[in-house]
Amino acid sequence: ETLDFLVVQDIFLTETAQLADVVLPAASYAEKDGTVTNTERRVQKIRKAIEPIGESRPDWQIICDLSDRMGFPMPYGSPDEILNEIADVTPSYGGIRPDRLEGEGLQWPCPDRDHPGTPYLHKGKFTRGLGKFTPVEHQDPLETVDGDYPMVLTTGRQLYHFHSVMTRKVPGLNVLSPEATVEVNPRDAGRLGIEDKNLTKVTSRRGSLIAKAEVTDTPPEGTVFMTFHFKEAAANILTNPTLDPVAKIPEYKACAVRVEPA
Repeated sequence: ETLDFLVVQDIFLTETAQLADVVLPAASYAEKDGTVTNTERRVQKIRKAIEPIGESRPDWQIICDLSDRMGFPMPYGSPDEILNEIADVTPSYGGIRPDRLEGEGLQWPCPDRDHPGTPYLHKGKFTRGLGKFTPVEHQDPLETVDGDYPMVLTTGRQLYHFHSVMTRKVPGLNVLSPEATVEVNPRDAGRLGIEDKNLTKVTSRRGSLIAKAEVTDTPPEGTVFMTFHFKEAAANILTNPTLDPVAKIPEYKACAVRVEPA
């Protein structure tokens, strides 16, 4: 909202896209050719099943056109040309060529055309001796409970939604998990006067939100749990933005809150 100019390239008009000055309609996985590299380091082919719908176009075409207009020509003719350039300039992808990706694909590192790919990293030994271990001392969260905020909130994912922009467009998933909940231990619920499925207010030093209570033994006494998938109850408005001194990750997983019937 404070940017001078915002461009969003996406397949849905997300909450972020609704704030954009320009929206570039991208193509979904089913509307484009290319490759995907998964967390297993496996590079696999994507094959177009249908033509892009409406004015949507594959990402690589949009990026090439933008680059051309900014004065840096990118005259690629296909995703295969782009993958070949990646292989030319990236040693770990050196043998990952379009004609080798039939079937199950290849896992990097794959340095040349004769290499079969690497199913396991560090098999038999680490890349640097016996490995590197860094002992650390436990540190409490920067924000601890007190009389005003006596409970700990922790956040995470759930089975049915990955964030929610796309998964909430699936009717079956919305039947299984239609809305945000606050998971509360039964002993805490009894003490606080909170009943299952009733609206509950969660407040931290940064803000408040309201969601239905889910009374369950899953969180331990003194702790409540929420997902961050649902825009109507965006848990991260409550969490602490302070950064871990080494990894620089915000302290999303522990903050002090007050929980009460809404």
